[in-house]
Amino acid sequence: MKSAESGRKYELSLKARVPRLAGKGIAQEAPAERTLETVYYDTKGFRLTRAGITLRRSSDSGWRLSFPSGQELRFPLGEGPASFAPLVRAYTLDRKLRPIAQVRTDRFTHRWSDESGRTVATLADDHVTGEFLGGQALRLDRWRELDVELAPDSSPGLLDRLDRTLRKRGAENAWWPSKLQRLLGDETEGARGRDEVLPAYLSEQFERLRRADLGFRLGEEDSVHQLRVAARKLRSALQTFNSLAGKKKATALAAELKWLGGELAPARDAEVSQARLEACLDEVPSELVFGPLRQYLTRDFARTSQNGLARATEALSSTRYATLLKSIATLLDTMPPVRKKALRKPLRKTARKLYRAAAATEGLSGAELEQALHNVRKKAKRARYAADAVRPVFGKKLRTWRKNVKAVQQTLGKHQDTVVDRAALRHFAIDGFGENQNTFTFGLLYGRDEAAAKMLRDRFAGEWRTLRKGACPSWLAA
Repeated sequence: MKSAESGRKYELSLKARVPRLAGKGIAQEAPAERTLETVYYDTKGFRLTRAGITLRRSSDSGWRLSFPSGQELRFPLGEGPASFAPLVRAYTLDRKLRPIAQVRTDRFTHRWSDESGRTVATLADDHVTGEFLGGQALRLDRWRELDVELAPDSSPGLLDRLDRTLRKRGAENAWWPSKLQRLLGDETEGARGRDEVLPAYLSEQFERLRRADLGFRLGEEDSVHQLRVAARKLRSALQTFNSLAGKKKATALAAELKWLGGELAPARDAEVSQARLEACLDEVPSELVFGPLRQYLTRDFARTSQNGLARATEALSSTRYATLLKSIATLLDTMPPVRKKALRKPLRKTARKLYRAAAATEGLSGAELEQALHNVRKKAKRARYAADAVRPVFGKKLRTWRKNVKAVQQTLGKHQDTVVDRAALRHFAIDGFGENQNTFTFGLLYGRDEAAAKMLRDRFAGEWRTLRKGACPSWLAA
């Protein structure tokens, strides 16, 4: 049923008379008749339908590709399934798109109007004949649907009045959310989700990767970032729990996810660096800004970003990437059960690596310290992701430990930003000097980043003490 404020959907016997609502200021016109023919496309295993994605070709409106978010893309009738295949590659895994169902709808549209002739609601009386083409044998079905829609400025109370009239004629709430789902029935039901925490976490990250892949192909903002995060979390979990996921397969997949992250990195790094440097420039008093610095940054990052996006597009269009997606799907389908007790050892091993990395920073300075802190950051991120994966089955102490690890990781992430930005500022200053630009402001920003780095190192020291002294499961303590 649709929301009570806009419309409702019903089922009605094919033999029932057309419900009429007349009198009391409402008139019902004779129906306008039209016939619609729609063919639905999917893979052999209904991969699109199971993901909530619908691809259909209608005689009146051409091709439509609809997504769970409500977004819909339209293409002319002259296009073919091959035109849409790249958009949904992460879901089809390069399986061929083929017709799975054909629906003919004889639609009788009734208009309800008030005394002034203004439309207050419409009733679509659909007589549907469906053919299921995806099974071993052809399956036919016939049914009838009623779809009531109020005009935008109509009173919501009118819908209840229409509801009473329709029910007197035998109308009942529609059971199926769409014609396609009614026709397919339980054909699209996949295997039930796994209860074990690790397979569930990996499946969640794989779904995030596929959604971000779709977003990238549709040009959505932040999609590169979301792709990279999902790939990183998958890789981290496979590295940490490789003995539980099948060591050989998990190690190979982690290597391919590292490759994917590397292909996405330039585009994302350019986004982050440009945003951060422009924000830093905003904080500089106008009297200390010399030369066309913003134009300089825009020009440089535009080139870097364009190259990065081209590299990401090429990677996502490659056979190597398609093979990676298929391998992840296969691993999730064949992964053995994982016991709660078995999750402790891999997480403990990851925590030990974090502790050793932090201890290795003692006595270092300059570039050596920066590199060592970057290593601590990476170890902290892996430990945090590992804790995220198993958090549902462990207690409050693990959640507290994970919170403290996240604080360390975020502080060192900001510290690493200053390292990257100082390298970029030095590059800009050298190039600007070569073009006879005044590079004073770049030097000023460089100095500010150095000061910020010192403050962040001090913050890390305090957060690390909190992490080591804070609550922690006994089996995870150093």
